[in-house]
Amino acid sequence: MEGYYVLLFSPHGLIRYPHPEIGRDKDTGGQVKYVLELLETLSHHPQVRRVDLFTRKIIDKRVSTTYAQEFDVLNERARIVRIACGGNQYRQKEQLWDYLDEFVDKTIRFIERQDDFPDVVHGHYADGNYLASQLSEVFGIPFLATGHSLGRNKQALLLSQGIPVERIREKFNMTKRIAVEEKVLETADAIVVSTQHEIDSQYAYYDAKDRGKFKVIPPGVNTELFYPFYRQDMPSFKMTLEQEQALYRVNSEIERFLFNPGKPLILSIGRADKRKNFETIIQAFGQDKELQAMANLAIFAGVRKDITQMLPEEQELLTNLLLLLDKYDLYGKMAIPKKNDPNREVPEIYRVAARKKGVFVNATPGENFGLTLVEAAACGLPVVASPTGGPKEILHHCKNGLLVDVEDPVAIADALKKIISDQAVWERYSAQGIQNVNQLYSWDTHATHYLQVIEELVTRQDAEPHGFAPKTAYGKRLVKAELFVISDLDGTLVDGSNTEGLDALKAWVEKNKHQVVFGIASGRNKELTRQALTDYALPMPDIIICSAGSEIYYTDKFIPDNGWESHIDFQWKKDELQEALMKFPGIRLQEPDAQWRFKLSYYVDKSFSKDDLANLHKFLDDNKLRAKILLTENRFLDLLPFRASKGSAVRYLSYKWKMPLERVITAGNSGNDLDMLKGKTRGVVVANYSPELTELKKSKSVYFSGSVLSKGVLEGIIFHTSTGTS
Repeated sequence: MEGYYVLLFSPHGLIRYPHPEIGRDKDTGGQVKYVLELLETLSHHPQVRRVDLFTRKIIDKRVSTTYAQEFDVLNERARIVRIACGGNQYRQKEQLWDYLDEFVDKTIRFIERQDDFPDVVHGHYADGNYLASQLSEVFGIPFLATGHSLGRNKQALLLSQGIPVERIREKFNMTKRIAVEEKVLETADAIVVSTQHEIDSQYAYYDAKDRGKFKVIPPGVNTELFYPFYRQDMPSFKMTLEQEQALYRVNSEIERFLFNPGKPLILSIGRADKRKNFETIIQAFGQDKELQAMANLAIFAGVRKDITQMLPEEQELLTNLLLLLDKYDLYGKMAIPKKNDPNREVPEIYRVAARKKGVFVNATPGENFGLTLVEAAACGLPVVASPTGGPKEILHHCKNGLLVDVEDPVAIADALKKIISDQAVWERYSAQGIQNVNQLYSWDTHATHYLQVIEELVTRQDAEPHGFAPKTAYGKRLVKAELFVISDLDGTLVDGSNTEGLDALKAWVEKNKHQVVFGIASGRNKELTRQALTDYALPMPDIIICSAGSEIYYTDKFIPDNGWESHIDFQWKKDELQEALMKFPGIRLQEPDAQWRFKLSYYVDKSFSKDDLANLHKFLDDNKLRAKILLTENRFLDLLPFRASKGSAVRYLSYKWKMPLERVITAGNSGNDLDMLKGKTRGVVVANYSPELTELKKSKSVYFSGSVLSKGVLEGIIFHTSTGTS
């Protein structure tokens, strides 16, 4: 198919089309607007065949039922896709980290069901970048990342406000977030930033900054929504009924606060966030009587119904704004409306201010970009902003306003008076803003540069496989496979120095590698399994199940399946288990090398009996500890999370990679293998099997080989594949 299929990731969930709830809370700010407009713009680009935006599915009476729908379809090329993870209730993005691996697994399942395969993934925020990075590795496709806001910077800001570091890390999951952001700098094939300032200042705190492959591509503005204020006066222009109603609502919302609404309007728009610095704008206006005589002030600080029902930090900010209004006695001079519709009303708000010959103020210090400045410029509204960060670059290009110290109320007031009092200055800034935004900051311009980056990455990949960054693309093999073969290692494939039939099995695996995924399931830990791959020159596995089913890896690079770890971690209390078992007789802890985060291993005394095993189960039950107990050869005792085992791992892999269990062949020789040989899989028991497997002779789906070790495994594989039972 012509064109690219792009996946965008923004998992927090409050994203919808049409009518996004911009400003509903701190997770629904400019980033939501950014990804939605990127989604729509890419869908109209001739180099894109499909683009999907992945977010979280939410079923919660506190939010709209829209967020419970699996899809929002924008057009024939673009969708919002909602993936269920972490339960149904809405969670702020800081609370989603423990559920992101579930999101990855379910996204893989979604991709498997599609009639198309993605060419590139693009993450937004740290959580979205984590998802994109995982899927990039799985499928071997380029990974684009956009930070939007960075953890180290936020942590530094919160520390400066006196918040203890322990509380920051706990509330915002900051340690995990920063670790992901560092990893993204190393692994992303391109990091899309809005300005050079973002690279120089925001990423300066990161150890891996110099390894980041940055691409400066400023976001665009939707010029169909944000058009010049004077267009409505043109004879050929016709407003829709929706636009007329939006304009009426905006005028009514602002003018009901004002004694003299005809005066120029000073405007600021943003989320109810302390960083937006609305207090300083009010101070600038409230302390300057001359400015009050010249103009009115309007602050749109997010969307609110009842301040007392909002988050504590939002309550505090909005209460401060109202107290400042009262302190400076700005009744009749200042409007602080309760709501605005980002699609219909915000463009009209800018145009109302422009028609009144007003000025827009963005008083955020150190703004990465400043999209509101571009929107205001597109509507013909001059601006005042900070001389640092994105605003400096925007005003350098657009020449549509003044840069001042936005933490100095007097400097803000002087700049506002300079623009409002001089009609020629106002007209020049207005015209230059309109012209330069249309040339430099349109979404079409953004999409052109964006697709050039993708073209470079994909072209490099085609010329030299994985030429962008080394990736295994193991997921493509697993998705396309027709059969999984997963075999136990010790006693099944090999036994000490005995490797009977191993060469023949390796030849069969190599011959069928395009249709067959080969896996090893071992009681050994990761390092001992890695050693066995070398020592025995085993067939190179696509899947490795280690530590009796408590670890899953992919390829000989041992890429972990994070989703499996999240799955088995449920109610696993290793430290409590180990402490409690110090009191249990007849067992002693194995060496440190035998232990793993999800496995406790013991030796048992020679006298250990079935009664002792029953007592162990009762002991755990009495202590309210849950674990799966595996006793092998009456010598080795393993305790695993109750969700972990070789069989559970096989079933998990079957679900994740959409491989029916009937097309999975498992092979083993001991009781440790019992649960992966039972059920719907096609089992192979080699001739040198332990007595615990005798019960499987009753099963029609299990083949008992006449040969030992690898020779017996291959005999069973050939039986199942030739008889059509797999």
